[in-house]
Amino acid sequence: MLNETFKTHLSQILNTQIEKISPLSGGDINEVYKITTRAKNLVIKVNRASKFPNMFELEALGLKHIADSNSFLTPKVIQAGICKDQSFLLLEYLESGTKTASFLESFGHQLAAMHQNTDAFGFEKDNYIGSLPQYNAREENAVDFYINQRLQPQFKMANQRGYSFSNIEDFYTKISKLIPDEPAALVHGDLWSGNFMVGKNGEPILIDPATCYAPREMDIALMHLFGGFDSDIFNHYNDVFPLQQGWEERMRLWQLYYILVHVNLFGGNYYASAKAILAEYR
Repeated sequence: MLNETFKTHLSQILNTQIEKISPLSGGDINEVYKITTRAKNLVIKVNRASKFPNMFELEALGLKHIADSNSFLTPKVIQAGICKDQSFLLLEYLESGTKTASFLESFGHQLAAMHQNTDAFGFEKDNYIGSLPQYNAREENAVDFYINQRLQPQFKMANQRGYSFSNIEDFYTKISKLIPDEPAALVHGDLWSGNFMVGKNGEPILIDPATCYAPREMDIALMHLFGGFDSDIFNHYNDVFPLQQGWEERMRLWQLYYILVHVNLFGGNYYASAKAILAEYR
């Protein structure tokens, strides 16, 4: 729970008295609370600054890019900062609601609109994927970005943690011929079902991004990896911004990155899943 020093600090930032602080569902990394004041409600995310340096500043940057893309609604950032050794991110509190009949169409069209924003592969800063560092150095094409900035760091980390993989260079050679030559797209970067919500008017809202400019099929592949997304979303997406032929066969290729992240976070069966994907592409 937030201590009195922290509450006083927040009251000074908001220039109002805090009436109530209620815990919300968060995750393994952050504590999340709803802050009630006389004027409005807010959300605050809190973690240890020394353990996850600049995490919330980077999340705020990602939310800004998505908001500026004129695609999805995201919570507005009030402030990111530090109090003692606690990092915090103050956000607008968005009321949740029920999906409308047009929710799936809206989601598909808005995802397509976000992905149509382009820049060089990479991002202006490295950020996080979950609690792990995510590297975003600029690259010339999708192949170099995916291999150099996504797979290689995760394989290196896995090896340091005792998980060995063989024939990785052969795998890189194979996938280099399969990855589409497309411009980089603005992606959410961690788009599983826990990172979207339904707004009070039934609209889709994106939260907790790991934003960068990357192959757009990475978002699509992660949405399929753990489920929670209706297939009609992808039909509506393709109506606006059709994916290149063979995208469904390429999903396992992209899913390897997220599975490696889970290997490095949790180990267990994810290690076997990663090796199975490598075997599929030999």
